[in-house]
Amino acid sequence: QVQLVESGGGLVQAGGSLRLSCAASGRTFSSYAMGWFRQAPGKEREFVAGISRSGARTLYADSVTGRFTISRDNAKNTVYLQMKNLAPEDTAVYYCAGGGSLQVYGYWGQGTQVTVSS
Repeated sequence: QVQLVESGGGLVQAGGSLRLSCAASGRTFSSYAMGWFRQAPGKEREFVAGISRSGARTLYADSVTGRFTISRDNAKNTVYLQMKNLAPEDTAVYYCAGGGSLQVYGYWGQGTQVTVSS
């Protein structure tokens, strides 16, 4: 089992950047694929990015490809989401997730708010 805590959200102007972090508890962090999801007001939660256990493979939603980068540091039990060229439509609560594969996630953080002003 793993517990996840996100940080790094905030208010940023359009075109700006933010880096989200997700710290995981436990000694088995490297055994989980990790991902980031987001949920905007009135919308369903959507996949943003995922990274394999070793970090060798990454996956992105079309809407963030080329702007967001997911990475992980298994020595620090942390996964990151670097977000650049942010737009108002990126405004959402961002959730960190862990799971058995890039498609299946069973552990979730509490979320961190990202607000992009125009």
